[in-house]
Amino acid sequence: MIRFNVPPYTGNELVNVKKAIENMHICGDGEFTRKCSEYIEGITGTSKCLLTTSCTHALEMAALLCDLKEGDEVILPSYTFVSTADAFVLRGAKAVFVDIRPDTMNIDERLIEDAVTERTKAIFVVHYAGVACEMAAIMEIAERHHLKVVEDAAQAIMCTYKGRPLGTIGDFGCFSFHETKNFSMGEGGALLIKDPSYIEEAEILREKGTDRSKYYRGQVDKYRWMNFGSSYLPSDMNAAYLYTQFEMADEINQTRVARWNQYYELLSPLQQAGKIELPTVPEGCVHNGHMFYLKTRDLEERTRLIDFMKKKDILTVFHYVPLHSAPAGLKFGRFHGEDRYTTRESERLLRLPMFYQLTEEQVEYIAGAVREFYEA
Repeated sequence: MIRFNVPPYTGNELVNVKKAIENMHICGDGEFTRKCSEYIEGITGTSKCLLTTSCTHALEMAALLCDLKEGDEVILPSYTFVSTADAFVLRGAKAVFVDIRPDTMNIDERLIEDAVTERTKAIFVVHYAGVACEMAAIMEIAERHHLKVVEDAAQAIMCTYKGRPLGTIGDFGCFSFHETKNFSMGEGGALLIKDPSYIEEAEILREKGTDRSKYYRGQVDKYRWMNFGSSYLPSDMNAAYLYTQFEMADEINQTRVARWNQYYELLSPLQQAGKIELPTVPEGCVHNGHMFYLKTRDLEERTRLIDFMKKKDILTVFHYVPLHSAPAGLKFGRFHGEDRYTTRESERLLRLPMFYQLTEEQVEYIAGAVREFYEA
């Protein structure tokens, strides 16, 4: 069976994990946490990167730093993971869903402004499959209405929009290092902060509401409870696992993009014949090969294709069920405007296996099985 995902593994992870243990510092903010944060700051140019226990927690921190409160509204796409909405729903804010673009599956920037009300405080955008939202238009809307912008860049490390790294364009950016992502620490994430004035508040929030980070840097002689907070920092052993992959980041990224390009080339004849649709990467966007998907004619055809691929020992999967149709989405949010594409496109999308260890031969076999299905 060709699995849909295999967690990234270089073969050297245990070397760094062993070193973290030998350092006798396996809790948060050790040597490897620092190295990972510095690496991300280096490739993105962000003012500050704080490693977190998950992208979910990075999003929760972003919502707190945006000062979202009960009664506030946040605009976001419905086609996303629950964590995007949970982050501010926990604060009592309301989700206002708008439709997506069918080409990229990202929020339709042309529909955002009409959803803005006097209660709107932020826009949460999601860079689906590592392909950027139309950030220039979104940032213009945010500036006109004095709104915060949070980038859910869970799938978008090493991706850019018009030369700018994703996660650094809005006020806050959030990465994921879950086992399904390009780089993994099992469970983990990162919060990127653009405005340096938020750094101290974020450090306190992440360290259980204390100024412990300042204490470790020798800036205070004891740390104190300064504000509300929680424990958002990961174990240094997890960071050690992740840093091993950062040491090979370019190779991992290039390999994934190569497999993505191979899929596209092999399946393009089916797209040209009108059998399927393939991903769109707009001009000015650079992706990271995080995901390769195709779109079938409809839900019924997708179901048959999944079953066919399983018989070929290939695991393929669909993705998000739109949040606005879920019980919590109905309770905590509303859909603004018409759902022209969100539901329809979500029912057509099918993801093919994509992971660092995926071989050229496996991609050829998978693409061949898709072609066989449509030829039959």
